[in-house]
Amino acid sequence: MEKFKFVSKKRISQLPKFPGVYCFKNKNEILYVGKAVNLRERVKNHFQQPSYKDYLFLDKVEKIGYIKTNSEIEALILEAELIKKLQPKFNVIWRDSKNYFFVGKTIEDFPQIFWTHQKKVKSQKSKVKTEYVGPFVNGKALKETLKNLRKVFPFRSCRTLPNSPCLWYHLERCPAPCILKTKSAKEIGLKEKIKKECQRNAENVFKIIQGKKKEVLKKLKKEMRESAKKENFEEAAKIRDQILALEKVLEHSKILEREIKIEIPWKEIEEKLKEILKVERISRIEAFDVSQIHGNFAVGSMITFINGVPEKNFYRRFKIKFTKKPSDVDMIKEILERRFKHKEWEFPDLILIDGGKAQLNAAVKIKNQKPKINSIKVISLAKKENKLFVEGEKEPIYLKNLPKEIFSLILNLDNEAHRFAISYHKKLREKELIPKI
Repeated sequence: MEKFKFVSKKRISQLPKFPGVYCFKNKNEILYVGKAVNLRERVKNHFQQPSYKDYLFLDKVEKIGYIKTNSEIEALILEAELIKKLQPKFNVIWRDSKNYFFVGKTIEDFPQIFWTHQKKVKSQKSKVKTEYVGPFVNGKALKETLKNLRKVFPFRSCRTLPNSPCLWYHLERCPAPCILKTKSAKEIGLKEKIKKECQRNAENVFKIIQGKKKEVLKKLKKEMRESAKKENFEEAAKIRDQILALEKVLEHSKILEREIKIEIPWKEIEEKLKEILKVERISRIEAFDVSQIHGNFAVGSMITFINGVPEKNFYRRFKIKFTKKPSDVDMIKEILERRFKHKEWEFPDLILIDGGKAQLNAAVKIKNQKPKINSIKVISLAKKENKLFVEGEKEPIYLKNLPKEIFSLILNLDNEAHRFAISYHKKLREKELIPKI
C-alpha cells in the first residue's frame, strides 16, 4: 500500500486536483481519513465550510496527507482499506450500524453480492457463510460502484431465488440461476455453466472491491489468451470486451487509448481459407442468420469478424418486414437487400449464410444484382448435413475435411450470428408480452 505524502495545513494549495484519499494528522496520530474526487477542493471544504463533525478535530490538525488514485472508485476502495487498517480516531467515533457500509459475498453455488450496514446475512432460512469487505463511508458511491461493476460482471443480488427470471436478467445484469427451476433448463443441462459464471463474476467483483484489480485483470488476460489458443475466438472476444469495460469503469472518466488485442494466427488461417475458397483476400467476414416462430417475430442478424475476431461495433439486426409468412430463403433475401443498401458500413470480403444450397443461391442472386460488390464470395453452412456450400463450386465441402482452424472459424461465425439473432428475437417476444398500460 502506498504511503501518505504530507503537507502543512497552511499549504492546502499544494494538494493535487486529482482523485484520491486524504488524512488529517496531529503530532502523533492520524485523526481522520476521507476520499475525494478533487483532493484540494475537498480538503478546503473541511476548513471553509466545516460540518459539526469537522469541529471535533480541525483545531488538532497539523498535517494533511494524501495518496493520489486513478479514479474515484479506487479512492473509495483505498479509503475503506485505510480506515480498517489505521482505525482513525474520528472515523471510529462515527462508526455505528447506520453510518458505515459493507459488501458481502455468500459462499454457495450461486453467490449473492450485496451491501449492508451490518455483518450478517438477513432473512435467510439457512445460515450461509458470508465474506465481507469494508467499512465504506460513502454509501452512494459504493452503490454506484457496484452498479458499474455489475455491467461488467453480472451477479446475483437477490436473497432468495425467485421462480422466474427478474428484470436484472433481462437487463443482462444477472446470470439468473433462478432459470434452473424451469423444466427446459434442467433438460438442457445449464446448471454447471450458470454456476461457473455466478462464482467467477462474484469473485471478480469482490476482489475488485478489496482493491485487487491487478489480480483480476491479470487473470482475465490469461483466460483470454487461453481461449484464443484453443481457437475459441468468440469467448476470447467476450473476455477482451470485459477487460476493456472493466478498465473504463476503474479509470472512470479516462479514455483508454490502448487496445487489447486477441492474438490469433490470422495470417495462417487466412492463407488456408483463401486457398480453399479460391479468393485473393479475406479480412472482413460477415455472417447472417434468421430466427422466427411460425413466421412471428421474424428477425435477422449480421455479425462481423475482422481478421478472425468479432467486432461488435459492426453488428446489425433486422426486423423482417415481409408481409406474408416468410421462409428462411425469403428472409435471407430481404436482409441482404437491406444490408447492401448501406455502403457506409463497408462491404465484406466473405459472406457466410446459415442454410443450404437454396439459401446460397438466393444470396448469390441478390449480390450479383450489385455489380460493384459481385467480387464478394458467398458460402453457406448446412449444419444438419455438416456441409459447407461454396459459391461457384458444384460439390459441397464436408466440415470434417476442413483444417481444424477453418472448421473452428466457420462454426464460431455461425454460432455468433445465431446467438445474436436469437437474442433479438427473444427481446421482441418479451416486449410483446409486457402489458401495455
